[in-house]
Amino acid sequence: MANDRIFNFSAGPSMLPLEVLNRAAAEITNYKGSGMSVMEMSHRSKVYQGIFDETQEKFRKLMGVPEGYKVLFLQGGATMQFAMVPMNLMTKTGKADYVRTGNFANAAHKEAKKYGEANVAGSSEDRKWAYIPTQDQLTLDPNASYLHYCSNNTIEGTQWQYVPEAPAGVPLVCDMSSDIMSRPVDVSKYGLIYAGAQKNLAPAGLTIAIIKEDLAGNEMPFTPAIMSYKNMIEKDSMYNTPPCWPIYMLGLMCDWVESVGGTAGIEQLNIKKANMLYECLEGSKLFQLAADKDSRSFMNVTFRTGNDELDAKFASEAGKKGFSNLKGHRSVGGMRASIYNAMPIEGVEALCDFIREFEKNA
Repeated sequence: MANDRIFNFSAGPSMLPLEVLNRAAAEITNYKGSGMSVMEMSHRSKVYQGIFDETQEKFRKLMGVPEGYKVLFLQGGATMQFAMVPMNLMTKTGKADYVRTGNFANAAHKEAKKYGEANVAGSSEDRKWAYIPTQDQLTLDPNASYLHYCSNNTIEGTQWQYVPEAPAGVPLVCDMSSDIMSRPVDVSKYGLIYAGAQKNLAPAGLTIAIIKEDLAGNEMPFTPAIMSYKNMIEKDSMYNTPPCWPIYMLGLMCDWVESVGGTAGIEQLNIKKANMLYECLEGSKLFQLAADKDSRSFMNVTFRTGNDELDAKFASEAGKKGFSNLKGHRSVGGMRASIYNAMPIEGVEALCDFIREFEKNA
């Protein structure tokens, strides 16, 4: 890899394409003759407004956002959305359905219980989050204000390979923090999509929400002004100072995704990378995959040897070889290779070679 860069398999903040970093570096002290860095600009300036508007337009185009939806550039990460969603959307009936499939889906459910009746519509806890429930395993309330799920479970290495169907009139809400823009999405099926940008889209600090406009404006009376979707829509995400630099970087990332064929093109690259790594691990007698085959994530590949000392040795030796952040989350152990959009196929090829070498010498 160029410039002595390592292969960074971090679950987030994650690596960015070298092309994007080089472009940002070229503009960092003087953006297009403005005499300023984007990091120095007023968000109310004409120059920055141009960056903001262009980024929104690029993002809408790549994601296929239809009319009647607003794209918001927010802060606070998905964690703030765990409260913002029920505060704004649970008022219809005072209750909502949540599917629990891992750490962040569970955190969203726990937070929602503070604001109303948050029902468990489905769960994979019975098998330590190793699978995604099928549609017929979901128990859905036709009177729920919305149905919430997390499309990719970063820690556990599982991913929804279908879009769950909510009862008629019940909006679908999805946390797409770790797989947004990694594959095409039919936005019209959702009432709200939200995502922290630091895994696939931009540096940490930006949170994106795609919301159907008619869902906004019914927030709970104690909702902070900055957590009102209605306020953020009316102010076009500038109720307060937005995360200016990550928004600019999102625009560069949108250009890069477009250059590799848009979401359809990036999906094919992601499938190729994931299949390569899964096939390598399936052929191993030392490593075991953590997630069920039909629920495996194309973003986060979780695996282990079954021996904590050997797992630690693998992560340590991998780091010395230039493969960073392969240690699994502390709550599950083992290893995790996060292969988001920016991970080049060369990184996965090199990791597969290291896996085979480690097994040979174990």
